[in-house]
Amino acid sequence: MQKRKSLIKIKPKKFKDGEIVKVSFMVMHPMDTGTQKHKETKELIPAKFINNVKFNYNGKDITNMTVWESLSTNPVFTTYMKVDGKGTLKVTYTDNTGEVNEKSKKIKPKG
Repeated sequence: MQKRKSLIKIKPKKFKDGEIVKVSFMVMHPMDTGTQKHKETKELIPAKFINNVKFNYNGKDITNMTVWESLSTNPVFTTYMKVDGKGTLKVTYTDNTGEVNEKSKKIKPKG
Protein backbone atom coordinates (compact mmCIF):
# COMPACT_ATOMS: atom_id res chain seq x y z
CA MET A 1 0.00 0.00 0.00
CA GLN A 2 1.37 3.35 -1.02
CA LYS A 3 1.04 6.62 0.91
CA ARG A 4 -0.18 9.27 -1.53
CA LYS A 5 0.34 13.00 -1.24
CA SER A 6 -2.80 14.80 -0.16
CA LEU A 7 -3.85 18.16 1.23
CA ILE A 8 -6.78 19.54 3.21
CA LYS A 9 -7.64 23.23 2.72
CA ILE A 10 -10.15 25.18 4.75
CA LYS A 11 -11.66 28.52 3.66
CA PRO A 12 -11.77 31.03 5.08
CA LYS A 13 -8.44 30.55 6.81
CA LYS A 14 -9.65 32.39 9.92
CA PHE A 15 -13.00 31.31 11.31
CA LYS A 16 -14.89 31.31 14.59
CA ASP A 17 -16.62 28.54 16.49
CA GLY A 18 -20.08 27.95 14.98
CA GLU A 19 -19.18 29.21 11.48
CA ILE A 20 -19.59 27.16 8.32
CA VAL A 21 -16.36 26.59 6.36
CA LYS A 22 -15.51 25.13 2.97
CA VAL A 23 -13.31 22.02 3.18
CA SER A 24 -11.37 20.83 0.13
CA PHE A 25 -9.42 17.59 -0.01
CA MET A 26 -6.90 17.15 -2.83
CA VAL A 27 -5.16 13.84 -3.51
CA MET A 28 -2.52 12.71 -6.00
CA HIS A 29 -4.18 9.67 -7.60
CA PRO A 30 -4.13 8.38 -11.22
CA MET A 31 -7.90 7.72 -11.45
CA ASP A 32 -7.35 5.20 -14.26
CA THR A 33 -10.60 3.96 -15.83
CA GLY A 34 -9.21 0.73 -17.26
CA THR A 35 -9.94 1.84 -20.82
CA GLN A 36 -6.66 3.61 -21.66
CA LYS A 37 -3.76 1.85 -23.34
CA HIS A 38 -0.09 2.19 -22.40
CA LYS A 39 1.64 4.28 -25.12
CA GLU A 40 4.52 1.84 -25.65
CA THR A 41 3.12 -1.62 -24.89
CA LYS A 42 -0.43 -0.90 -26.11
CA GLU A 43 -1.74 -2.95 -23.18
CA LEU A 44 -4.71 -1.71 -21.18
CA ILE A 45 -3.79 0.16 -17.99
CA PRO A 46 -5.67 -1.56 -15.14
CA ALA A 47 -8.46 0.39 -13.49
CA LYS A 48 -7.38 2.23 -10.33
CA PHE A 49 -9.75 4.90 -9.07
CA ILE A 50 -11.06 6.32 -5.80
CA ASN A 51 -14.54 4.98 -5.07
CA ASN A 52 -15.27 6.31 -1.58
CA VAL A 53 -14.34 9.45 0.40
CA LYS A 54 -15.34 10.09 4.02
CA PHE A 55 -15.05 13.38 5.94
CA ASN A 56 -15.11 13.02 9.73
CA TYR A 57 -14.86 15.74 12.41
CA ASN A 58 -14.22 14.83 16.04
CA GLY A 59 -15.52 11.31 15.48
CA LYS A 60 -18.70 12.42 13.69
CA ASP A 61 -19.25 11.78 9.99
CA ILE A 62 -19.74 14.95 7.96
CA THR A 63 -20.25 13.29 4.59
CA ASN A 64 -19.60 10.04 2.77
CA MET A 65 -19.08 10.31 -1.00
CA THR A 66 -19.43 7.48 -3.49
CA VAL A 67 -17.16 8.18 -6.46
CA TRP A 68 -16.85 6.74 -9.98
CA GLU A 69 -13.84 6.34 -12.22
CA SER A 70 -14.83 9.22 -14.50
CA LEU A 71 -13.18 11.85 -12.25
CA SER A 72 -9.99 13.53 -13.39
CA THR A 73 -6.48 12.61 -12.30
CA ASN A 74 -5.58 14.12 -8.88
CA PRO A 75 -9.18 14.94 -7.91
CA VAL A 76 -10.43 17.55 -5.44
CA PHE A 77 -13.38 16.74 -3.16
CA THR A 78 -15.22 19.63 -1.48
CA THR A 79 -17.84 19.85 1.24
CA TYR A 80 -18.98 22.33 3.88
CA MET A 81 -19.00 21.84 7.64
CA LYS A 82 -19.98 23.74 10.76
CA VAL A 83 -17.03 24.27 13.08
CA ASP A 84 -17.97 22.92 16.49
CA GLY A 85 -15.00 23.77 18.68
CA LYS A 86 -11.40 22.59 18.48
CA GLY A 87 -10.81 19.17 17.04
CA THR A 88 -9.53 17.05 14.21
CA LEU A 89 -10.86 16.76 10.69
CA LYS A 90 -10.05 13.42 9.10
CA VAL A 91 -10.56 12.53 5.43
CA THR A 92 -10.31 8.87 4.44
CA TYR A 93 -10.52 7.47 0.95
CA THR A 94 -10.63 3.98 -0.52
CA ASP A 95 -9.94 3.00 -4.10
CA ASN A 96 -11.19 0.07 -6.17
CA THR A 97 -8.02 -1.94 -5.43
CA GLY A 98 -8.56 -1.72 -1.66
CA GLU A 99 -5.97 1.00 -1.06
CA VAL A 100 -6.97 3.12 1.94
CA ASN A 101 -5.36 6.42 2.90
CA GLU A 102 -6.24 9.21 5.28
CA LYS A 103 -5.23 12.77 6.01
CA SER A 104 -5.95 14.74 9.20
CA LYS A 105 -5.94 18.43 10.06
CA LYS A 106 -6.25 20.13 13.43
CA ILE A 107 -9.12 22.63 13.60
CA LYS A 108 -8.60 25.67 15.80
CA PRO A 109 -11.34 28.33 15.63
CA LYS A 110 -10.39 31.89 16.55
CA GLY A 111 -12.60 33.65 19.05
